[in-house]
Amino acid sequence: MRNEPTHVAHSGTAATVAFDELEVQRRTAKRATLLLNTIGRCPIYHPYRWCRDGEVMASNVHELRPKPGESEKITINLGYVDLGHVDLMVQEGFYSNRTDFIRTAIRNQLERHADVVKQTVARNTLDLGLRHYSREDLEAVRAARQTLHLNVLGLVSIAADVTAELARATISSISVLGALHASPEVKAALADRMR
Repeated sequence: MRNEPTHVAHSGTAATVAFDELEVQRRTAKRATLLLNTIGRCPIYHPYRWCRDGEVMASNVHELRPKPGESEKITINLGYVDLGHVDLMVQEGFYSNRTDFIRTAIRNQLERHADVVKQTVARNTLDLGLRHYSREDLEAVRAARQTLHLNVLGLVSIAADVTAELARATISSISVLGALHASPEVKAALADRMR
């Protein structure tokens, strides 16, 4: 049974438009009903267990050591004229951005004073680079009834599972020229031993 339009306009085109709109709505409703009725019966082609992708693999992935940041964020204050010079160098294409300019300037200064840095490192017996201490490392130090005197130029990283008690028992002094990555509890426990 067809649904005829209830309102017929005097011109033939208005009646045809109203009839066409009703026909489109009826066909759309019929297609939707057919689709909903056949969803459970027709095969859907997709890989087996596609909706569970990543569950098995994600459960056996372990982080061996948290990756420390490759850089430390610092804040500097520059005068307006100096900042204008930096921006001019960036605008002229000598550097990609302000950070690039500042990094290059710092590296140039470090290269200029490399001999002084080497002498100071040798005189103060500083370890250069990254030093990571795991809970197992510090437990071995405690088992040997020893303590550590850490003098590092770079980054000292103490594992997140190291307790404040273990850190205090094994680290007698710590001097870091660079950055210290440790839990807030460990940092607080070692605060009086930092030089």
